[in-house]
Amino acid sequence: MKIYHKENALKASKPEGINVNYYLFNEYEIHYNEQLPHSTQVWHHHEKTWETIYIIGGELLAKWKENGEEKSKTLIAGDLVETERTPHTFINNSNKTVKFIVTKQVLSGKNKKDILKNDKILD
Repeated sequence: MKIYHKENALKASKPEGINVNYYLFNEYEIHYNEQLPHSTQVWHHHEKTWETIYIIGGELLAKWKENGEEKSKTLIAGDLVETERTPHTFINNSNKTVKFIVTKQVLSGKNKKDILKNDKILD
């Protein structure tokens, strides 16, 4: 078992108001984000990685562009988003810091649900 302590994560404080602890591995990345009150991420998208976001606490406005149309949805704790390949941004309009976990993977396109559901052997 390997344990990675928060103090050993790669840290970034982005100018738009997001503090990130990055844990980068060979085939995936996990990072813990805190988006400060009244801050907006820059619009971006991912060509090769698949990004999944899980909201831990707070309220975040997701905006994305789909077929040339801008869409939005408010996210709360427990919501999960797959950004797919769409241009997107996240906005914290509240007075509280929003906390969320991001995973980024380079996917193979193969269905591995059976492995994920059943890969537990009791010792």
